[in-house]
Amino acid sequence: MVIKSASLETVCGITSKLPDNQLPEVAFAGKSNVGKSSLINALMNRKSLARTSSQPGKTQTINFYNVNNELYLVDLPGYGYAKVSLEIKAKWGKMIENYLKKSKQLKLVFLLIDIRHEPSENDRVMYRWICDMGFQPVIIATKLDKINRSQTSKQVKIIREGIQASKDTVIIPFSAETKQGRDEIYALLDQVDFGGEA
Repeated sequence: MVIKSASLETVCGITSKLPDNQLPEVAFAGKSNVGKSSLINALMNRKSLARTSSQPGKTQTINFYNVNNELYLVDLPGYGYAKVSLEIKAKWGKMIENYLKKSKQLKLVFLLIDIRHEPSENDRVMYRWICDMGFQPVIIATKLDKINRSQTSKQVKIIREGIQASKDTVIIPFSAETKQGRDEIYALLDQVDFGGEA
């Protein structure tokens, strides 16, 4: 995949109606501070198109990024941030559920999990949720540059077992710093059905 253009096109808050997009959509889910914005910036070759924040829980909207006028990368609100009220957490959960259920163009869901840690209960719930909605999520194990290379396969195994992923679930170790794993993600994006254009 060659990125010719990328722009933030639509931002949906808790009360917003989802856009009726005609292009395929690829969604990114993950808990707060897992590196979603950094991943999206790395994929789009931009430093700060998706705003990164030292303050977890900042993405409180569903953000639609138009790439090449061919597809949308959809950044879902981060979950599991402790300092957010239960009421807001419930609303974010509803937003994510509503999107996964109602998007007519959603083709693929990436679930980001920090490679350094065992998956949290929120990660396990999200994985099951995505599967229940009829998708086979691709796991992106973020922050690869924070561990020794020799630990990679062990940590990937911990993630696979932690979320009870099926054997054919794809897990891609990824680093926003070194861009390792980006080509594998591009290859999956290239397989998304562009309605005959791919």
